[in-house]
Amino acid sequence: MVVDKLKKRGTDNTSTVNKVDIPVGKWVKCDVCGEIIYKDILHENYSVCPECGKHFRISARRRIKQIVDENTFTPFDLNIKTSNPLNMDEYMKKLETLKEKTGIDEAVLCGIGDIEGKKAVICIMDGNFFMGSMGSVVGEKITYSIEKAIELKLPLIIFSVSGGARMQEGIISLIQMAKTTSALAKLNEAGLLYISVLTDPTYGGVTASFATVADIILAEPKAMIGFAGPRVIKQTIGQELPEGFQTSEFLLEHGFVDKIVHRKDMKQVLSKLLEYHS
Repeated sequence: MVVDKLKKRGTDNTSTVNKVDIPVGKWVKCDVCGEIIYKDILHENYSVCPECGKHFRISARRRIKQIVDENTFTPFDLNIKTSNPLNMDEYMKKLETLKEKTGIDEAVLCGIGDIEGKKAVICIMDGNFFMGSMGSVVGEKITYSIEKAIELKLPLIIFSVSGGARMQEGIISLIQMAKTTSALAKLNEAGLLYISVLTDPTYGGVTASFATVADIILAEPKAMIGFAGPRVIKQTIGQELPEGFQTSEFLLEHGFVDKIVHRKDMKQVLSKLLEYHS
């Protein structure tokens, strides 16, 4: 391991053990293979572990840098704020904390950008914000983006990462499922392309709505995708689940996903799909 090698440097019997100056926050451990990775190296490798290929979860902003041509992304400025329909004090406090921590206002970033010169409406969910859960603002932003794609006659691409509907907003969060899928029906009637990209994890109301009704469904390797989690399903049906259940590979085998795409190839694949359907 990298850190173990550093710790073994420069000791003798007569002197104090030399201390290795390791910058705090500059290393990350892969929870699959256990490798300690320097963050700069990880980011240069598309936030994919160079040892085992695990795709780390990334922010919406980093995703945009990887997918969209430089300086071409223009976010939609909707000026809408998250409501608190259940009057939960802790909810609003958590929202403010997440806004400061992530630098974004909600769990999805939407706008228009170019992918190898091909313009598209792009929505990217961010798991750092309430685990990408879908509340009223997320539903409104995605619906607005769909309507904008229809207006401008542009293809639509949505990257999903989510734990599902946001329980802090009760029934209002569930309404977003019908709202987004109804808008997508209009996109389909207009004959426009919709590509959905499923990343780890995509669960709950997002899976049961806009994430899985696309013309083309792509997924990152070993992404967990489903409605309820495998543990809940196992407890409900009282049976052992198949090996690899709910992974993108399992869903590809069963016809739920069209193609699994490595992150480093995602931009090129999206560009080709946009070109074929232009």
